[in-house]
Amino acid sequence: MIISKRLTRQQSREITRQELLQAAAELFAEFGVNGTSVEQIVERAGYTRGAFYGNFDGKQQLVLALLEQRTERELQEVQALSSKAGSFEETIEHLRGWHRERDKNFASWLALRTELWLYARRDPQVMSLMADRERRSHEAMAQALARGFAARSVTPPAPVELLALIVHALDDGLSIQRVLLAGDSPAGDVMDVVELLMRSWTALARTGTSEADGTSEANPTAP
Repeated sequence: MIISKRLTRQQSREITRQELLQAAAELFAEFGVNGTSVEQIVERAGYTRGAFYGNFDGKQQLVLALLEQRTERELQEVQALSSKAGSFEETIEHLRGWHRERDKNFASWLALRTELWLYARRDPQVMSLMADRERRSHEAMAQALARGFAARSVTPPAPVELLALIVHALDDGLSIQRVLLAGDSPAGDVMDVVELLMRSWTALARTGTSEADGTSEANPTAP
């Protein structure tokens, strides 16, 4: 005999909220934030306007909630992968797999991210949250790079915050290129770039150390 457990009011409301957010994310990627109405969101999610306004004051609050949700989810996923890795190389491999999984809906993901950025350009509150999202992503990358340099026993050739910003900017640019040139860029591309940069930065750090102490580096390109 199967006994079904009745959802609490709070659980039911949370399910409604999440389904509204998912519907909004899909529509924003398809038609843009400004091109999507509350009516379209509730119709896609299968709810009424009353259900929408029972969870959000309006579309702006939904955008803020969606941005916060996506930021927390991505950071938690990346941090979980990093915590399982025993080395920087393992972190790279874990992240490579994460990117491959994200690739299944990559064009939609990039479209949503772009739409949220465009919307943020016209709304200071959303822009503030978007900026916080970027800072947290930079911090996570900076921590990963710092661990990589420490494992190689070298001092970064520049502040890790700057190096993290370079990686993040390259990721943004490569994301656009991957959508424009679909099929010409392999999955995991950005992680190949991170590996290449890490080798180059490590070699630069070792060369600088060798010059400072008057020694020579036998193999400066070693990982």
